[in-house]
Amino acid sequence: MGTSAHHAVIVGGGFGGLYAAQSLRRAPVQVTLIDRRNFHLFQPLLYQVATGGLSPANIAAPLRAILGRQRNVRVLLGEAVGFDPGRRRVILRDGDVAYDTLIVATGVSHNYFGHDDWESFAPGLKTVEDATRIRSRILRAFETAERETDPDRIRAWLTFVVVGAGPTGVELAGALAEIARDTLRHDFRRIDPTKARVLLLDAVERVLPTYPADLSMKVAASLARLGVTVQTGVLVSDIRPGAVTMDHGRQTETIAAQTVLWAAGVRASSLGRALAEATGAPLDRVGRIVVEPDLTILGHPEIFIIGDLACFLHQDGQPLPGTAPVAMQQGRYVARLIEQRLHGRNLPPFRYRHRGSMATIGRAAAVADLGWLRFSGRVAWFVWLFVHLIFIVEFHNRVLVFMQWVWNYFTRNRSARLITGEVDELAVL
Repeated sequence: MGTSAHHAVIVGGGFGGLYAAQSLRRAPVQVTLIDRRNFHLFQPLLYQVATGGLSPANIAAPLRAILGRQRNVRVLLGEAVGFDPGRRRVILRDGDVAYDTLIVATGVSHNYFGHDDWESFAPGLKTVEDATRIRSRILRAFETAERETDPDRIRAWLTFVVVGAGPTGVELAGALAEIARDTLRHDFRRIDPTKARVLLLDAVERVLPTYPADLSMKVAASLARLGVTVQTGVLVSDIRPGAVTMDHGRQTETIAAQTVLWAAGVRASSLGRALAEATGAPLDRVGRIVVEPDLTILGHPEIFIIGDLACFLHQDGQPLPGTAPVAMQQGRYVARLIEQRLHGRNLPPFRYRHRGSMATIGRAAAVADLGWLRFSGRVAWFVWLFVHLIFIVEFHNRVLVFMQWVWNYFTRNRSARLITGEVDELAVL
């Protein structure tokens, strides 16, 4: 397209940014998609990489391959560090890019609620590197326990603590229990992996607190059948090498555990604060940008915020959930609005259409809340599998994931259980 074409710049190649770019395929605009990674990541299945069920390449696809046939899109590998709204430029670490319309979809990171020093002891799960690092920690724990002779040390290495009882925490805890009970049960000579303890902790009163109470009860029962110990209503007050301290009201308990995983909260990316400082946009308590009904920033109709970075309060007064469906719908909406504006028209405010929530607990166990229908068990698990396969971006990845799931189901074997990383890094686990 010529240099006079409207230029839409998208920062972030996650669900929101990618769907916005794809939805602009027929619009009379030139699109530039900027991301510091060269691939789109299917984050809902990261926990399966972290627990050895899938390989990173199964759930990631190069952005250039996804968008290669879309002639009006250019992909740039670069890291955005700031914004100049006056000159309409995105500031990169090594340059800048001009825009007519800007879409920011940079997502969120882990939130340790003022205890950032815990991150090295309790990694979260947001990136491929997080997943492979967690996988190495989990597998290294069993390997180290095999070499130990002290029963207390063995018990500590075979104790796994997951902090946070939302969907990610539930899925991680269930997968950890399956690794110990099924995948590794015959792999060691001195230790019995089935004796491993998996604890799921959270300050909330029940697992999956955003789901209906009856489904939360079914999830808790499924986790118990897998051998997961669920402790809700407890506050983690300290995490240090080899130990987790939690408070039950006035009582304090310390658990010896060498592997702690964090799934308790999120914090908006640092770009949110940079954009807020540049535009005067308000932030919510976790750093998300409070947006207008059309997902723009007040006073800047040319800047859209979508996905996890957006705090949208115009539907029921509460922020929309940080899920892939929200980001995808927002990406499509913004693309349609940009095209309508070019023709001198507008759109009604954005409205999220909630089509349901699902979470898997383990093999042939899941829960689904479609609003008008709630169900659980094997049927919900098959629906969960189907929906996740449909939304994986590349067809060949769908095939690979499906084949891996079939293999895992019949053999109970997680073939991607590789310990990777630098030797020095692994030695401190």
